[in-house]
Amino acid sequence: MNFDLNDEHLLIEQTAREWAAREVAPRIQQLDRTHTFDRALLPKMAALGLLGVCVPAKYGGAGMDYISLGLACEELEYVDTSLRVILSVHVGLNSLTLLSWGTDAQKQKYLVPQAQGSLIGSYGLTEPAAGSDARGIQTTAEKRGDRYVLNGEKMWISLADVADTFLVIGWTDHAKKKLKDPSGLSAFIVERAFKGFSSGTLTQKWGILAGNTGFFKMDNVEVPEENLVGRQGEGFKIAMFALDQGRLTVAAGATGLLRACRDASVRYANDRKAFGVEIGQHQLVKEMIAQMESDYQASRLLWFRSAWLKNEGRRNTRETGLAKWFATVASERAASDAVQIHGANGYSDEYPVGRFYRNAKGAVIYEGTREIHKLMQADYVLGYRSDKPLRCELPAYGK
Repeated sequence: MNFDLNDEHLLIEQTAREWAAREVAPRIQQLDRTHTFDRALLPKMAALGLLGVCVPAKYGGAGMDYISLGLACEELEYVDTSLRVILSVHVGLNSLTLLSWGTDAQKQKYLVPQAQGSLIGSYGLTEPAAGSDARGIQTTAEKRGDRYVLNGEKMWISLADVADTFLVIGWTDHAKKKLKDPSGLSAFIVERAFKGFSSGTLTQKWGILAGNTGFFKMDNVEVPEENLVGRQGEGFKIAMFALDQGRLTVAAGATGLLRACRDASVRYANDRKAFGVEIGQHQLVKEMIAQMESDYQASRLLWFRSAWLKNEGRRNTRETGLAKWFATVASERAASDAVQIHGANGYSDEYPVGRFYRNAKGAVIYEGTREIHKLMQADYVLGYRSDKPLRCELPAYGK
């Protein structure tokens, strides 16, 4: 196995790193303090090709592979989680799902402008009363002639007040809804401009304060029949497929956050003195930094494997879930230890590690809690969960 990055990988890694350091890092503390999402970042990210990084060139994207997507996510979250979240929902959850499940017409109408950044996409699965239990969602989609009428509310939606399009999951079979039979769910492309659509921002978040998170409501929203993604009744498969893509970006992003915690801790440990020596010379501080380093290296290898499988067009749910689970738990531990190494200063907003800690907590909850992922991995080992492929897989890179 060759773990060296090729020239394309090195280019996207350097591009994302330098842009985030130049454009966002000097301002991120203030953006976080004021709970401000800077919409001006989106066209800049589009100009760099980040919003279509691994979408094929024929659909307006940069045509890079899934390792490139992971590297971009790692570099963006090294500066702040809010940057990586943009790629998670726009590219991972939305665009890559349209790439595999969308019709040619849907790809031309939505995927191409999304890859170019003229449209921003998001994802609507979670609801006020349905998170880990996706079968508990209440959104309905009633077929009326040549359109579907959607009613419901989605909660904890990244880019809720920013996105132009939303990949929405809802029930098309009301009998199956009562039974919680997932074959009664379907997926739709919903435009913000559709009558009856409204959104709002959640203002009481604890972390990712420089990101936009909110909710949206659909009150008799009429969606054209051609906006049905896949076939009717395939919504649950499509939702899980989308999470396979999003979880790669979360795993890679958490790896970047881990590295940020390590680097901040090393700088502080080499500068701060206690008992006459730099605190980095104390054994228990060394132990925490060593744990960060081992977790960083392991997390990177795990998401690399997931991205490689995607490049090959192979089923990767098990591997991607493991990468997401391990990296997010490790990043939460690293952020907690980074605050501890900084002591009282870690409890101050003057240092970045408090922000890292607040941001890291979200990743062990969204896109599958750590508990859900732990159960999934046990089920794979015990034989209760199958690796049988879904109907659609990502096209192998370059094919």
